[in-house]
Amino acid sequence: MSDLKDDLASLRIERKPDRSGLIRAFGWVVVLLLLAGAAGGGWVWATRERPLDVQAASVTERPRGTQAAVLNASGYVTARRRATVSSKITGKVVEVNVEEGMAVKEGQVLARLDDANPRAALAFAEAQAEAARRNIAENEVRLADARVTLGRRLQLVKERVVAQSEVDQAQVDVDSIAARIAAAREMVRVAERQVGMQQTDLDNTIIRAPFSGVAITKDAQPGEMVSPVSAGGGFTRTGICTIVDMKSLEVDVDVNEAYINRVVPGQGVTAVLNAYPDWQIPARVITMVPTADRQKATVLVRIGFVKLDPRILPDMGVKVTFLRPDAKPVANTDEASARPATLVPKTAVRSENGQNVLFVVRNDGRVERRAVRTGGEDGPQLEIVAGVTRGEQVVAPLPPVLKDGAQVTVKP
Repeated sequence: MSDLKDDLASLRIERKPDRSGLIRAFGWVVVLLLLAGAAGGGWVWATRERPLDVQAASVTERPRGTQAAVLNASGYVTARRRATVSSKITGKVVEVNVEEGMAVKEGQVLARLDDANPRAALAFAEAQAEAARRNIAENEVRLADARVTLGRRLQLVKERVVAQSEVDQAQVDVDSIAARIAAAREMVRVAERQVGMQQTDLDNTIIRAPFSGVAITKDAQPGEMVSPVSAGGGFTRTGICTIVDMKSLEVDVDVNEAYINRVVPGQGVTAVLNAYPDWQIPARVITMVPTADRQKATVLVRIGFVKLDPRILPDMGVKVTFLRPDAKPVANTDEASARPATLVPKTAVRSENGQNVLFVVRNDGRVERRAVRTGGEDGPQLEIVAGVTRGEQVVAPLPPVLKDGAQVTVKP
């Protein structure tokens, strides 16, 4: 019996345990875990903090005591007294006593013209005047003789020696000579006037400076012809030199008529020459020319320098800044007045719960909300008394959704 059991046991087939269900269940668990991880990652990615695109502006400063700007423009240095000196007559230049850059005084001789003809004409007029004077002297002698003859004939007519007709003839001779003397005297006056005219023509050969200044051009040379009008087919000069009165320098600026309401007479101006970009020159508005250029839509504004300097030259390019006359100081303390004014764009500041705040961009790409104290306005900028320092970047303009600590990307 035991042998039979052993034989049956030997015929039994050994089978491994069926674990396929367990494997399938484990696989589903892994898939579910992966799907859950992917879903969680997607949710995290979808709900992550995205950087906000913003624009930023730098915090700037201007020296305390300077006024705020309301308008910028450009123009040129001009001279109110500027003249191209010429002669009153046409003549040949024989002498030029001026060079470019030379300082001249009023009345100084700049050039001389050939005076041979005017001098000869003057001598002829003087001779005519002298002849007229001698004619008067001759007639005066004859008048004296005629009066003596008249007196004698009056005595003789009383004595009935001569007839009355002879007395009448003697009276006619006296009156005739007296009339010739009066005419001769008028001729003398005419001759003297002619002498004066010829003397003026002679004086006109000497060209003098009409005012004190500096010669900026030399337009004629000895041997050339000059004339007050253009003549000779373009070969005749119309000027000797050009003189500029350096004390009359000012700036002419064309201001767009849309902004002319920002300019008033006496308004402070800062001028910067293109040749000296770091030199700020104080100036004042003289006046606005009361007419507009129809083609350019501009109004001419004259600006005078507070103090002239030898470096300021005519026709130099200049940029001007019109200053706001009612610039508001930050405080009345010496420390505040010595400290430069800190400026940010107006769009960088907003009011929250009665407090002025702005957002500073940190180095880590996030913004920091700061409460600030503001001062006066400076055109499109706002003065910040406390809260930021020069060189920091502030968000401007401010997006409505920006919060403290938000991550931002500054757009160029």
